[in-house]
Amino acid sequence: MSGNNTGALLIIAAFMIIPLIMGAVAGKKSIPTTEDFFVQGRGMGSVAVFFTVAATWWSAFAFMGSNAYFFKNGPLYWTAIAWNLLFGIMYFGVGKKIWYLGKLNNFITAKDFFVHQYGSTKLGNLVAIISLVFTLPYLQIQLTGGAYLIETASGGIINFKIAALLFYVIIIIYVWSGGLRAVAWTDIFYGILLFFGMVFAGFYIANLLGGTTEVFAELKEVKPENLILGNNAMGWLSMFIVTPIGSFMGPQLWTRMYAVKSGRLFNLMPFLLGFAAIAYIGSMLVGNSAVLLEPNIENPDYVLPVILFKYAPFVLASAIIACGAAAAMSTANSQIHSMSAVWTVDIHQKYINKDLSQKQLVWVGRWTILILSAIAYVMCLLIPGLLVQIGLVALAGTAQIFIPTAGALFWKKSNTTGAFAGIVAGVAALCSFTFVPATLPAIFAGGGGLISLLVNLVVFIMVSSLTKPRPTRLIEKLQEQYKAFYEGKDLA
Repeated sequence: MSGNNTGALLIIAAFMIIPLIMGAVAGKKSIPTTEDFFVQGRGMGSVAVFFTVAATWWSAFAFMGSNAYFFKNGPLYWTAIAWNLLFGIMYFGVGKKIWYLGKLNNFITAKDFFVHQYGSTKLGNLVAIISLVFTLPYLQIQLTGGAYLIETASGGIINFKIAALLFYVIIIIYVWSGGLRAVAWTDIFYGILLFFGMVFAGFYIANLLGGTTEVFAELKEVKPENLILGNNAMGWLSMFIVTPIGSFMGPQLWTRMYAVKSGRLFNLMPFLLGFAAIAYIGSMLVGNSAVLLEPNIENPDYVLPVILFKYAPFVLASAIIACGAAAAMSTANSQIHSMSAVWTVDIHQKYINKDLSQKQLVWVGRWTILILSAIAYVMCLLIPGLLVQIGLVALAGTAQIFIPTAGALFWKKSNTTGAFAGIVAGVAALCSFTFVPATLPAIFAGGGGLISLLVNLVVFIMVSSLTKPRPTRLIEKLQEQYKAFYEGKDLA
């Protein structure tokens, strides 16, 4: 084994071992209750909140997919600046209210919120199913992207199948041990790697061409269309709206809203998440530089590793690629953990065994983490696909939950029938646009997720307006809680 390979393996080993140590420490602070395992006893502090939200929000989709999008479509991915701001605004404007209701009523999952707001277990079950079905493929792309990066960083010594297995064994161990506390702590580590890896990679690769000024000057001569936004307004608008809404409604973000210690921690999130989006400067430089250095790359998802391992020292390339694996790991750990909460609290406790103790429920959650990881591993081996394509469909699915969420919080006429009908209509439209592309007129190309969300909204409003509203007693109870929220009664 060469010195380069030895150095790369040491980097990968550190990447694997540090989270295990952090998970072990977190496990010692854990207590065997579902509230502690799934929402950290509702005591998550400011540093952990920012890093776990940002690192969960930025996935392999952001680290690898962003490079690919800049490479293929020019500046279209600058939508990321706007959607980071939109995500932060939603986290503050909607998330803070969800946090308040969650802390007041002991919510753990999105289903708890919907049962409370609409008084309907049936609607809550639909939301739980949507959360599981559409988060699983997004989990798959984290495994696919992360495993490829580990394989690449090792110089092929660790093949894809083994890399994927290692990837999830590490996650299983520390999430099994420490629950959300372990996930949040490791996300601080992953978040730092992710941010600096993206920025450093961009400037390093641009300097191979003489710097950022030279990159753009040469690009203007060689491929000027890569500097123009183009006319794909529907695709731009769809990414801007669907991506942040879909991520915000993922089960992993519901647990993060419930886990926050104080409502004051929501106030700076729009600024912090918007500021963090400057990391996409790195992705922009990677994608545009790749157009000049390697214009014939077959799979755009792999732009970054192809460039690094051809033009950078092997150990440096491996270190940057490990930062990319951190992006995948930080999202995957959150998704597995939150999906486990959905199964344990929403399904197992309610319909399989109602008599389990808190300690026994935590064990159900742990075994669910193991089973979900195994399913995602098999999907990774059997269902290949572009990270951005799979990611957008998965996010469009979880985005359907946002319409009845906003309706429950801000529209008194919203009701169970409208919410249920809207979600079903939106998901049906999304499936049609995804699996039967001809059903979407050419003028709406790239906008299937957005159109399906609009279908959901129209059906939700129409059906809610024409059917019986929520019970008066329920509305009065909710209004009392909203009043306490608006009066600023912080529950911390």
